[in-house]
Amino acid sequence: MTKNMEDADSDFGSLIRHIQESRGIDFRGYKRTSLERRIRRRMEEVGCDSFAAYHAFLEAHPQEFVDLLNTVLINVTSFFRDSDAWDVLRRDVVPRILERKGSNGPIRIWSVGCASGEEPYSLAMLFAEVLGTTDFCRRVKIYATDLDDAALNTARHATYASREVESVPQPLLERYFERTNNHYVFQRELRKCVIFGRHNVVSDAPISRIDLLVCRNLLIYLEADTQGIVLPRLHYALVNDGFLFLGKAETQLARSRMFEPVDLKSRIFSKVPQEWRRTAGGSLALANDAAGTRANQQARLLESIVDSSSTGYLAVNAEGVLVFANVHARRLFDIEETDIGRPFHDLTISYRPTELRSRIEEVRNSGRMVRIEHQTFTRAGSEPVRLTIEVAPLYSRDGKAFATLLSFFDTSRIFLLQQEIEAAQESLETTIEELQSSNEELETTNEELQSSNEELETTNEELQSTNEELETMNEELRSTNEELEVANEEMRRQSEEAGEYRRYSESILRSIDVGIIVLDENLTVQSWNRWSENIWGLRNEEVTGEPFLDLDIGLPVPRLRRPLQDILKTQAPVDPVEMEAMDRRGRRITCRIRMSPLLYDNRLDRGAVLIIEDVTERARSDAFANYLGRIVGQSLNEVYFLDPITFTFHLVNKGAEEKLGYSLDILRQIPLHDMMPSIDAIAFDRLVAPLLSGEKAEIVFETTIERSDQSVRPVEICMQYFAEEQPPILVALAHEVTERQRIGSDGDKVEAMPG
Repeated sequence: MTKNMEDADSDFGSLIRHIQESRGIDFRGYKRTSLERRIRRRMEEVGCDSFAAYHAFLEAHPQEFVDLLNTVLINVTSFFRDSDAWDVLRRDVVPRILERKGSNGPIRIWSVGCASGEEPYSLAMLFAEVLGTTDFCRRVKIYATDLDDAALNTARHATYASREVESVPQPLLERYFERTNNHYVFQRELRKCVIFGRHNVVSDAPISRIDLLVCRNLLIYLEADTQGIVLPRLHYALVNDGFLFLGKAETQLARSRMFEPVDLKSRIFSKVPQEWRRTAGGSLALANDAAGTRANQQARLLESIVDSSSTGYLAVNAEGVLVFANVHARRLFDIEETDIGRPFHDLTISYRPTELRSRIEEVRNSGRMVRIEHQTFTRAGSEPVRLTIEVAPLYSRDGKAFATLLSFFDTSRIFLLQQEIEAAQESLETTIEELQSSNEELETTNEELQSSNEELETTNEELQSTNEELETMNEELRSTNEELEVANEEMRRQSEEAGEYRRYSESILRSIDVGIIVLDENLTVQSWNRWSENIWGLRNEEVTGEPFLDLDIGLPVPRLRRPLQDILKTQAPVDPVEMEAMDRRGRRITCRIRMSPLLYDNRLDRGAVLIIEDVTERARSDAFANYLGRIVGQSLNEVYFLDPITFTFHLVNKGAEEKLGYSLDILRQIPLHDMMPSIDAIAFDRLVAPLLSGEKAEIVFETTIERSDQSVRPVEICMQYFAEEQPPILVALAHEVTERQRIGSDGDKVEAMPG
């Protein structure tokens, strides 16, 4: 980090602290990129080029805080914003809340980040429609909170302009709003049930016993750590089975276990209660056999089940002695038979991969299971693995805990997948946040532009009236002679412009590197550009005015008679045609001819336009490419075109399909390394990495490939990566090495070599 960047960071932190100390607003949990972008936007408007300069400006102009907070706390909202989500809320959520509350139960609603009040008043109308105004005022309380005092003051007045209530359905507008001059005022009785207050959801205590919590497009502006603080607060605020309504850009709850989706598309979730529950332990019982050996059979069955499990189990009794270890656990942690019966704290497993003695004590005291996620564990000579450990009490039939069970699960693959998912999720959230932020800023700008437009329209009407008066006076004073002079000057200017435009158009036509021939409605040549002169050997003045179909040039023009007549008849373009021709030097060329009607402003057909291209080299290249593709496609050597990320097959030739035993549709679903029994995905990634990074131009290796009939054959594979292609492609050439042919030194002896 350069010194300038360090100074900027220090000045930015000082500015944020000044805002907090002066206005009591804590921005420390907000995403720095979004916060910095909005503050810079305000800095540009007041002409400050650094955070330090803006800090000084704030101290000198305290009124600037109002404009700054309006920029940072983007109060973009509207009535019933995202109407589809509100329909789901009305149809699926409101009835469930009313059913749970009964006919008299109180209903508590919390609107977090309510801005200028459109959201809580939308909730009021939603519930009043179902309950009626009387029952709504008796049972419902809506708490609306925000950081912006100015926005809260606007919300308390509940007065909105015409354009701000455009999203309110007409029946609701007539029922719940009163029209005063050019504004609409929300109904007084319902307004009394909405309580507005200043609240910081990150640091202030949450409102409790909430049935419906609406927090739309707030979490996207918070850092991940701050989101981890806010989500438990929202969870705590809700009653069991309460509902959480988020904005469409928020995906944070996709990984949270505290909420489950009611309608994921509409971002409506319900609270998952977190109470701890423990049921009585069960037992395994078998019927007695003829010899009455049920107990022995049960013991053998239990032992077989536990020892064949892929999960490692250890049991420690109340005295802290290891009393049980299944086969998987003994192999995993190198536990000997002599270790059974030893104090658990004397064993290595008690503190590696993590400290377990205190966790066992915690489980004994609380009676609750403890889960330790993804602990790194490394054995000598082995790759590190991730272990998830569950420490749980074991209960006897009388309900008393008599031992502690430690379960060890290998979650290495799950851990890697979670990391990949979290990285992708964070990237997606950042992108969504930036898009949402930009959208809201655009909405704010649009509202400002609408206001400016209204003012400009008023000014324009005044100017039009003034202009009409001036025109009337001008018409009275203007003489006939002046009118004629103006008209004459205009005609002269237009004539000059027309001449210049004609010369300009002719220059363009002569400079274009394709043939352009313009014909009139009688198919007589009107224009003939330089390319046509060079190719066919006739100058423009020699062919202008001549019938095009009678020209003696190397192009077989009679074959164009029918399509040209169709153009004149239908006034629509025809499909391009290609034909062989001979230029003025006797060279054979391939021409591609596009023909379209020549239309004027009145859409009347005035002739036709021909555009002629020399596509000789392109035709040869296409033919050679098709020839090369057929050779490769029919080759018995195996050619694979692979995705450089997933290593799945994009395309294979016929030889590859026959030797692999799969159709192309099936191969497109299989990564190459899945067909190699001797190598796994990780090793294959390491093998190909130098090629994908550009460190190597190609790699060659020998391996075995499994066919669809499970047979295995040795092959040699040569791989190359074409990063410049769009999209980039990984190409592999494979051939069997079961038998190799070697030419002897005398030139006439051929010997088969084993692969």
